[in-house]
Amino acid sequence: MADVQRTIEGFILDSLLLGDETRLPGPSESLVESGVIDSTGILELIEFLEAEFEISVDEAETVPENLDGVANLVSYVGRKTAAQERESLAS
Repeated sequence: MADVQRTIEGFILDSLLLGDETRLPGPSESLVESGVIDSTGILELIEFLEAEFEISVDEAETVPENLDGVANLVSYVGRKTAAQERESLAS
């Protein structure tokens, strides 16, 4: 999961913070409350997650518990990829 965290932090740093490492929030900090991301940024983040990790983010999953904070994102990606692996094995 460390690779997932580095990948997500890299996206946030490059795409949302334009390389300003001083503004990168800690893993448990809110991206919204820290001013890192807004509604447009959340759409970019979802597109990134879907492309990078080959997952599908359902509308019902677009909640802060999944998408607001690096730690939440890492957990969410882990759950989604594990579910997809189980589905692949079952078919």
